[in-house]
Amino acid sequence: MMKTMVIGILPQEQIRSRALAIARGDYKPARGEPRIWFTSMRSLAEVLSDDNRALLKVIMETRPASISTLAETTGRRVSNLSRTLKTLSHYGIVDLKREQNRVRPIAKAARFRIIAA
Repeated sequence: MMKTMVIGILPQEQIRSRALAIARGDYKPARGEPRIWFTSMRSLAEVLSDDNRALLKVIMETRPASISTLAETTGRRVSNLSRTLKTLSHYGIVDLKREQNRVRPIAKAARFRIIAA
C-alpha cells in the first residue's frame, strides 16, 4: 500500500511561529496535520515535480540498493540524482540510509495530500 504524506503551505512567519508553539508545548499538532511545510505553491511544485513524483514511484517499486542502482534504472546521472534525492531528503520525503559504502534511497511516500492555508 502506498502511504499518503500530508503537506502544508503557509507563509514562513506562520511556519516559524507554529514550530515555536509546538516546541514550547503550547500547541500539539492533530493527527493528519501536515508534518512538512512549504512557503509557496511554487516551491512545492519544484520539489514535487512530475519527474520527482515519478522518481519516488520508481524508488517504491524497485527498492534500489544504492543511488547508482537507481541511476541505472532511471537512466539519470548519479550526480543529478544525488542532488534531487538530497532535496527530497531535506523535506523528509526520502530517507537516505547509509549502508556499508553506499547510500540506499527509501521513499517515505509517493502520494501527497496538500493543504494550502
